[in-house]
Amino acid sequence: MNESNRSDGEPPPFGVENAAGASPFLIVADHAGRYLPQRLEQLGLSDTQCRSHIAWDIGIGAVCALMATGLDAVVIRQNYSRLLIDCNRMPDSEESILGVSELTRVPGNAGLSQSRKAERVRDIFQPYHDRITAELDRRRDGGRPAVLIAMHSFTPVFKGLARPWHVGVLYNRDARLAQAVLEVLRAEAGLVVGDNEPYTVSDATDYTIPVHGERRDLPHVAIEIRQDLIADEPGQRTWAALLVRLLPQAYRRLIGAGMVG
Repeated sequence: MNESNRSDGEPPPFGVENAAGASPFLIVADHAGRYLPQRLEQLGLSDTQCRSHIAWDIGIGAVCALMATGLDAVVIRQNYSRLLIDCNRMPDSEESILGVSELTRVPGNAGLSQSRKAERVRDIFQPYHDRITAELDRRRDGGRPAVLIAMHSFTPVFKGLARPWHVGVLYNRDARLAQAVLEVLRAEAGLVVGDNEPYTVSDATDYTIPVHGERRDLPHVAIEIRQDLIADEPGQRTWAALLVRLLPQAYRRLIGAGMVG
């Protein structure tokens, strides 16, 4: 599954949109894809299950592609299903490769050997994060600013509980950009905005923000959009346009307050 050797006919572990984007924004999507290698026979799951929210973040890849154009931003998105390996979990985490996702048993992940787990880390997880690291290194070495935006989507109902938020703004230790994004989103009429809802960011549950954002002391935020709002093209365009308008406003607030270099 290595990007450098595609003789097996499988897609590369990640895709890049607008690689020459000139804006400070780097947009990443850990769960944008739902591809599963053919040899794994869908991990024993049905077509419906493989299209559902347990397999990927529905709609977020399309939103990110539109944001790439609207913001002139680089987008790095994961192509493989989170059921194969979750690229927003530490590889040694119990949630990295799930035997049960929400209420669904994943037969193909049961009793997985350490060597098979290591193969997924090597072929899927590591190349994706190496590409993010390379992009951030390139900006650092070139004296260019970098603002990390981690994009996700969440299911409207989880384990039988309805979620009222339209969008969630997530952060951990560094809330600089998150607070500015909360402010501009809450100024929009009719939006129910979650502050660290429906999830929070932590070292125990996340990888992308702690490793690529916090360790580098970059302005960063994770944004979650409810999946029913971006399941079709009109919704995707609406939310992409909203974030294309609001994210630069939020970033300018940080600059104006002297909170970024």
